Amino acid sequence: MNPANTYTFFSTCAKSLEPLLASELEQFAAEDIRPTVAGVYFSGTLDAAYRVTMYSRIANRVIATLAEAPVSDADNLYDATLAIQWTDHMEPGARFAVSAAGTTPALRHTRFVAQRVKDAIVDQFTEAGLTRPEVETQNPPLRVHAVLKKGRVLLGVELTRSSLHRRGYRLEQGDAPMKETLAAAILIRSGWPELSKQPGVRIFDPMCGAGTLIIEALLMAMDVAPGLIRVGGLSTWKLHNHEIESSIRAQAEVRREAGRNWDGQAYGSDQDLRVIGMARRNAERADVWDQIEFSSDAIDEIPQDRKAELVVTNPPYAQRLGEEEEVMALYNRLGQVIQRTALGQQAAVFTARPEWGKLLGLHSHKQYAMFNGPLPARLLLFNVSEDSIYKQQRNAADQGKIVPAQALDEQGQMFYNRLRKNIKNIGKWARQQKITCYRLYDADIPEFSFALDIYTDIKGKVSVHLQEYAPPATVNAADAAIRRRQALLATEQALEIPATDISLKVRERQKGSNQYQPQEQSGSDLIVDEYGAQLYVNLHQYLDTGLFLDHRPLRRLVRKLAKDKSLLNLFCYTGSVTIQAALGGASRSVSVDLSKKYLYWAGRNLALNNLSLKQHQLVEADCQQWLKTCKDRFDIIFLDPPTFSNSKRTEHDLDIQRDHVSLIETCMGLLREGGLLIFSNNMRKFRLDPQVQETWNVEDYSRPSIDKDFQRNPKIHRAWLIRAS
Repeated sequence: MNPANTYTFFSTCAKSLEPLLASELEQFAAEDIRPTVAGVYFSGTLDAAYRVTMYSRIANRVIATLAEAPVSDADNLYDATLAIQWTDHMEPGARFAVSAAGTTPALRHTRFVAQRVKDAIVDQFTEAGLTRPEVETQNPPLRVHAVLKKGRVLLGVELTRSSLHRRGYRLEQGDAPMKETLAAAILIRSGWPELSKQPGVRIFDPMCGAGTLIIEALLMAMDVAPGLIRVGGLSTWKLHNHEIESSIRAQAEVRREAGRNWDGQAYGSDQDLRVIGMARRNAERADVWDQIEFSSDAIDEIPQDRKAELVVTNPPYAQRLGEEEEVMALYNRLGQVIQRTALGQQAAVFTARPEWGKLLGLHSHKQYAMFNGPLPARLLLFNVSEDSIYKQQRNAADQGKIVPAQALDEQGQMFYNRLRKNIKNIGKWARQQKITCYRLYDADIPEFSFALDIYTDIKGKVSVHLQEYAPPATVNAADAAIRRRQALLATEQALEIPATDISLKVRERQKGSNQYQPQEQSGSDLIVDEYGAQLYVNLHQYLDTGLFLDHRPLRRLVRKLAKDKSLLNLFCYTGSVTIQAALGGASRSVSVDLSKKYLYWAGRNLALNNLSLKQHQLVEADCQQWLKTCKDRFDIIFLDPPTFSNSKRTEHDLDIQRDHVSLIETCMGLLREGGLLIFSNNMRKFRLDPQVQETWNVEDYSRPSIDKDFQRNPKIHRAWLIRAS
């Protein structure tokens, strides 16, 4: 084995850290450095590779590539693997595992790819009469990698037994753990490696959690190579040169001893005593505990005399509705701490909520996009000076108050302004009409594709149903998440209500029974009033609330016509049309729906308005089948079917475009002389069959059935009044 041999290696890293890894590799005598997504290719001797495994703070794995070949199917993959002389790389009977990544059109399952590579390796040993290697999936001594990309496969072996990010000290972690490699990247981007060389330098993390950031900072400052504390060591690859690796390890030990003379100081603080205990134990395992002063101070209790040349932290972010306001307040207080502890110095805040950076009251001079696992985030860098402190934020800090509008970016402010305008316009109209439940906003601004509905209960409490129309696949998920949070914050501010009174949902095209499936959120019912009718609504549990606001004019029409009339309400949902008819003086009604849940809801609505179930009958049935057997006659029939339904409890599915003629025909046969069929549906591309207009007297009632709050979206539904000719 020639130690001067040059190999091609692939070193993996987290997305967005490729430039930092490439910069590190230049320090380790690597050549032909070629960054790609989530990793960097490089060439070099084993000496260069071992320096990466010893000193790199960014790399996750280092893989020695053994072959690269075109593959079109499983047989090609098997042959490409078999072409490698595996007896040069592992001993007979060795324990190993195969990791696969990537796909081709013919090889779409990584588990199958790994299986075929394993088969080829094992077959080569058994056909040579050697003891077959055995697969060991947990902590294998040797890991083989197969990476498929653009019709080619790269095969290689990993140099170490475990991922390089596992330094060995982080055995305990809090609720939002950060990988050591990400912490190191944050510190490098913050300029800490250079800053740490200053005499008596100080670093402070006011929300340190289990201490990963502050421990990594000490390992850098004291020149402790990650490979010295990492568990696992080298893999069992036969071409390893342990003499070279031992020499590099000895050099790293000398550097660590010299680094013990570092005269700086590190501080870590967190109000959670439990995680402070974890941080202390993690620091002890990393052998840097005597250089760190940990304390259990809340953000408001940090000592006034605490000073640092670098304040670096990863504040929490709101994961559930209702936490936004609390965390926004935390960002504001964090900004005050940074201004006090690092005035004239540097600060770095790593956050998954970059739009809240302005709440810190500081101007960020540089930002870096990063990921915390799959979560997109940003590193905000600050030169903390009087010039960088926002004047209005200083004033707010002096008063001890938050300026919530600072959490809005330019587009969030635009959404807020539109809501305020609509409150003056649509809100005023609703008050004049004594309407308490209405649509305030419906995708008025293309960038904010939301529908916002106001629900005021009978006690006067305002709640909001905020639905986001599903963004197209071309919209970046991280951008959509930021836009969603901006919409929520703007809604809180414009309507002056807490986030707990806002139900936020993403509305997608529903198919079949999905439209009535419970959502993950839960919430209690509200009682609202509509023209004197009291109705239960629930803004959280289901996609729809129990009251279709766009049908308000149709319910108003039914109530106006119902005096001494009989009503048939088909696909009755929660019975709101029935309630209006009953309160309008209907002599009787029959309401039909297949859903037990919604018939129960309709029954509660009847009871809430002191209406009799004998006079107003509820029927659990498939409307299409029930109509075929009905012998009764009615003065008014309200027919509002879904666009599509394929319940397992029905004999046939329902397609309203296909089936509306037969439905209308059957309903017209059940009308008394002079009776009226009100037909409505919300299929955007629905076309009424000419046969219907030729057979009966049809009045398009779509325009009169759209109130002011839905005029921006006139296709929200279509409606017709149909009478016998």
